[in-house]
Amino acid sequence: MEDIRRVAVIGAGVMGASIAAHVANAGLPVVLLDIVAKDGDDRSAIARGAIDRMLKTEPAPFMSKAAAKLVTAGNIDDDLGLIADCDLIIEAVVERLDVKQALYERIDALRKPTSLVSSNTSTIPLARLVESQSAAFRRDFVITHFFNPPRYMRLLEVVGGADTRPDALDAVTAFADLVLGKSVVRCKDRPGFIANRLGIFWLAVGVAEAAERGLAVEDADALIGRPFGIPKTGIFALIDLVGLDLMPHVIGSMAGALAPDDLFHRVNRPVATVEAMIRAGYTGRKGKGGFYRLNRERGKVKEAVDLATGDYRPERPARVPAIEEAGRSMEALMRHPGQHGRYARAVMASTLAYAALLVGDASDEVDAIDEAMRLGYNWKEGPFELIDRIGVDRFAALIAEDGLPVAPILRIAAGRSFYRVEGGIRQVLGLDGQYRDLARPAGVIMLADVKRAGEPVLKNGSAALWDVGDGVACLEFTAKMNTLDPDVMDLIVQAVPVVAERFRALVIYNEGSNFSVGANLGLALFAANIAAWGEIEKLVAAGQEAFKALKYAPFPVVGAPSGMALGGGCEILLHCHAVQAHAETYMGLVEAGVGVVPGWGGCKEMLARWQATPKQPRGPMPGPMKVFEIVSTATVSKSAADAGDLLYLRPRDGITMNRYRLLADAKAMALRLAEDFATPVPPDYILPGPTGRTAMEMAVAQFARLGKATPHDIVVAGGLAEVLSGGETDLLQPLGEDDVLALERRVFMRLLRTPGTLARVEHMLETGKPLRN
Repeated sequence: MEDIRRVAVIGAGVMGASIAAHVANAGLPVVLLDIVAKDGDDRSAIARGAIDRMLKTEPAPFMSKAAAKLVTAGNIDDDLGLIADCDLIIEAVVERLDVKQALYERIDALRKPTSLVSSNTSTIPLARLVESQSAAFRRDFVITHFFNPPRYMRLLEVVGGADTRPDALDAVTAFADLVLGKSVVRCKDRPGFIANRLGIFWLAVGVAEAAERGLAVEDADALIGRPFGIPKTGIFALIDLVGLDLMPHVIGSMAGALAPDDLFHRVNRPVATVEAMIRAGYTGRKGKGGFYRLNRERGKVKEAVDLATGDYRPERPARVPAIEEAGRSMEALMRHPGQHGRYARAVMASTLAYAALLVGDASDEVDAIDEAMRLGYNWKEGPFELIDRIGVDRFAALIAEDGLPVAPILRIAAGRSFYRVEGGIRQVLGLDGQYRDLARPAGVIMLADVKRAGEPVLKNGSAALWDVGDGVACLEFTAKMNTLDPDVMDLIVQAVPVVAERFRALVIYNEGSNFSVGANLGLALFAANIAAWGEIEKLVAAGQEAFKALKYAPFPVVGAPSGMALGGGCEILLHCHAVQAHAETYMGLVEAGVGVVPGWGGCKEMLARWQATPKQPRGPMPGPMKVFEIVSTATVSKSAADAGDLLYLRPRDGITMNRYRLLADAKAMALRLAEDFATPVPPDYILPGPTGRTAMEMAVAQFARLGKATPHDIVVAGGLAEVLSGGETDLLQPLGEDDVLALERRVFMRLLRTPGTLARVEHMLETGKPLRN
């Protein structure tokens, strides 16, 4: 199998440049080429400009500024010879067959014999792309269809042709999985492959049906969002995000490529309002708005378009009583007699029916189609998992009532389900009518599989301890958004002696969207409202003791976060002996945003790291000042790489690109540490005392004068300065961990009693956003 160590991307548009950025995120050198610039002296200005723009783009294509240094800009006329050293050459130029074929001839003349070539197209069949190319080129050619933005979207559709050698497909799949962190779905060479074939159908029917039924876009998005496990963007907000102006092109391309009898043509109906919006220059979020917009002339009023008239009106909350009346039943919602139920049925019944028609066409595997929609469109469950929730027979009856075709796979599944669990192993139904085990790729461990096959070692309402094999235990948070509460602390305390007796190591990991968003603020606010200050202080002390128990456990503890690890979620990771983080981990001590200071040891751990790092000058002031800067501004890392720059992660911590491989990587790290593990030595803290506190407070006062700090920011920052400076200590009086923890606890409790902090906590719970009071 080919070893891909150097990549070229040809085409520095939005997709090509972002693909190059993500290759660089993985630590590989990449060449980015485009046509020669027409103006100026820099013939490579197009590719170079793309790199510069990406360094300023949000969300950022690069995980760190260091990654950008791995990208070499050039132009096709002068620098195409650079591909001779590349193992994979990705074409991402304009979607014109003649342009691509001419470029392939030039690539074939310069590339090395062992290299692979791919296209990012999703509109031109592979067979057409390579029809005039050499036999050697056809053997080495595949389609690698990335989803935008490539850094954040985990799905990669890979397509081989009739002449593509199997080991080329295997090499690209392994590279995408192990290096780029993608979940690879193999597709047939059919229009739109899987995710866009089904996703574009879903969007087209959603828009047409809403317009014809006179639905408000807010109501349509509410109906096609959370009731079906689909992001709250639903149909219309998603189109705004992707780009309203792109929809006619992708729909037109799909319509032109599909057979005349394809169900797509039945739902693809023009909507006059949408056509008028595009003519008027509405492109979605990237421009002046789309179905939703922010009217700056009226004081940034949020507005939504009326699909009947094309006029904008103030955006309003969705009014969809059918959702409440249907409860958790999708079938009840789709059979609801009102216009909202009829809309949900028209959109989702036809979309799921179309998904069933794709089995045997776009893919032979229902689980591949499910994976494509989960990762390509962020559906919580794939279409066949949704059909299972309704019931295969009930769903088939429902679509038959509507005159929709009942696909062969639905007849094969009659009386059964698409997925089942046998002997603790999840299985999926195939076109042959037989079930097969859903095997994970080699080296992948999923906690969901462990939980399906066995019982927890320990469990309560907010956490559980699992045996993940080879002498490693896994601590899982289970509360909503994986918040931390007394039950979590209790289970940690229980787990430490159990792991010490029965296991070699502990991994802290879960498969939620976020590792943990921190303490349960609702519980804290309730306790504050009834003046149960003693109970709150007990919780703070319990968290401090639980996290210390992990830090000084007689076995290695490895944190394995993904998504957000905020507040207490960050603090528990700071106490781990090592961290194996998913690349998309966003860590931060954000307590200042709700008016308190980190109370579970976050301050002491960050002080220890910044005082010991060679990044900072020695002495009692530089370390605390840097921690003060990070914590007072509630700085959250923009990636795991960025977390390393902030010292939320240390140089010895690891980063995993593929989310599915995180538990296996963390387990392997834990076993390595267990070979010669020794508990850490408690640190001493030399802190600057009142002088340092004054310096920190002066810095905040300057921000306040500039209008960058609010009155309560000054109060909170003053409390943080007290902790980080060591209170009334002086340079001749070293403090221990317990001294700093006592400061954290005292200041936390004092701030929590202030009206400004209680207002911040309440506002965060109500809106999910910090209050600037």
